[in-house]
Amino acid sequence: MTEYFLFIAGFIILITGAKYLVDGASAAGVKLGLSQMIIGLTIVAIGTSLPELMINVFASISGNTGLAIGNVVGSNLMNTLFIVGITAAIYPIYAVKSVYKRDVWLNLLAIATLIILANDRLIFKGPNIIDQLDGAILLALCVYVLYLIFFKSTPDHTPPDISQATMSWIRTILLVVGGTAGLYFGGKWIVDSSTVIGARLGISDSMMGLTVIAIATSLPELATSIVAAMNKKTDIALGNVLGSNIFNIFLVLGLSAVIHPIPFDISLNVQLILLFASGIFIALLIYVGKTSKTITRIEGSILIFSYLVFMVWMIQNQ
Repeated sequence: MTEYFLFIAGFIILITGAKYLVDGASAAGVKLGLSQMIIGLTIVAIGTSLPELMINVFASISGNTGLAIGNVVGSNLMNTLFIVGITAAIYPIYAVKSVYKRDVWLNLLAIATLIILANDRLIFKGPNIIDQLDGAILLALCVYVLYLIFFKSTPDHTPPDISQATMSWIRTILLVVGGTAGLYFGGKWIVDSSTVIGARLGISDSMMGLTVIAIATSLPELATSIVAAMNKKTDIALGNVLGSNIFNIFLVLGLSAVIHPIPFDISLNVQLILLFASGIFIALLIYVGKTSKTITRIEGSILIFSYLVFMVWMIQNQ
């Protein structure tokens, strides 16, 4: 029973640590003169990927590469289909300019890049593996995304958050250090315990990543999106989700591959194709039809239904 306790406690500590680290880093950003838009598009966006990042770092260090790839693909599917669907079902999502001009296409670029790099046998006639070179390519694309955010975004004149601006440096540092410690121990406990739990239940590492761990690491995004929808502030929800997806592939998976090459099971192409198709579907919802730039309640319900059907199919074929 110890591994189940560590698994649950690990997620609580991991998610709490991510929140503290983002709060501390955001306060530091305000003190250093960064705009609210830059803080939101970088620190907060990367912060939503911190749980996946720490789990993948420990999974890669321990050679548990199935968990690493499953976690990223599963989290992105959860984000795109279920979280966007739930948000739109509560209150229609209007896509802001940065989403339909940039994020939608970067999301598709990230997925397409992953499909190409993972399928070496199909494209380059080599073994299917995401190696260190592939990881470096993904990280380079992450740097390019950050360049677009820092130097190509419209200037922002939103005043800084008062609570962050007045936070003392001591508290800021404590939040960053404490949050980092929470990420470290939470991530390690999750990876160590999930391996034992998966072996006991006869569940593969990649399946654990695609389902249980992916859902758990996406809970903060789900909670944030639901609150935003209930307050009718869904305009940035889609951008946050797509931003998380982009960083999950470019940063999280890129760093994981640099640490340890990730063998790719060709059966995961089903999930990758679904992920790419869902990205195209989101783009079509934004660009086509009478409700251009809007994801309606009906369209959100379709996304939710698609995710539930996919989960049932995946569990039945485990």
